[in-house]
Amino acid sequence: MQEIAFITTGFAVGLIVGLTGVGGGSLMTPILIFGFGTQPALAVGTDLLFAAGTKAGGLVQLVRQKRVPWRVVFHLSLGSIPASLATLYVLNHWGTQHPQTQKMITLTLGISLLLTAASTLYKAIRGVRHPLIQDTQTELSSIKHRPFFLPILFGALIGTLVTLTSVGAGAIGVTAFMLLYPALSLHRIIAADIAYAVPLTLVAGLGHASLGSVNWTLLGLLLTGSLPGIWLGSHWVSKAPERLIRSFLSVLLAWAGTKLVLV
Repeated sequence: MQEIAFITTGFAVGLIVGLTGVGGGSLMTPILIFGFGTQPALAVGTDLLFAAGTKAGGLVQLVRQKRVPWRVVFHLSLGSIPASLATLYVLNHWGTQHPQTQKMITLTLGISLLLTAASTLYKAIRGVRHPLIQDTQTELSSIKHRPFFLPILFGALIGTLVTLTSVGAGAIGVTAFMLLYPALSLHRIIAADIAYAVPLTLVAGLGHASLGSVNWTLLGLLLTGSLPGIWLGSHWVSKAPERLIRSFLSVLLAWAGTKLVLV
């Protein structure tokens, strides 16, 4: 029965990721910790590879639809990948099973969830102002004239958070894209966020795997459910009641974040 629960959970999270761009980490990690009693470091490591596989499945459809602004993805990756590697080095030095490391992961995860809840709520309120269809030339021009050091800085911050907690590449990433590239349409923002998260979560997840912080059986069950879920979500994204979904998610994330901070 637990196997079915993991597959169902993976499907539900994958569907939400495809519909809203909200990261699987901000949903899956607290579910694994509170719902299934998984150790924080193991939940983070497993969820990072879950996010990489889930978003890679959704990325295929977005690439076919030519929605991904690759220049944006590249600029944020310049900051996030080195930051992720540096964070992995620190975790390897401290040891993921050390009580202080577990406490740091739990506290950082709680703060990240609270930030994600705030950014998700912000997106629910402001996101509908972004048109679903935007003039392509306007979008490209806004990307070319944006100083690249700001995306690199945002990328480094998100890369550190994602590696420590598996949270940040979704809702926080979407908010960063909205602030840095306000002329981008909603569809391109979600596509950029998913494309950007794939290499970041893969690097961070493989790093955690090298530290022994991945449950491979659990990962396989979650991906079995999530891949069809994100495929459906990426097809239904233009029809989903995005404001309602994000508002509901922000409440759940705020609850989980508060609980982790107070542990």
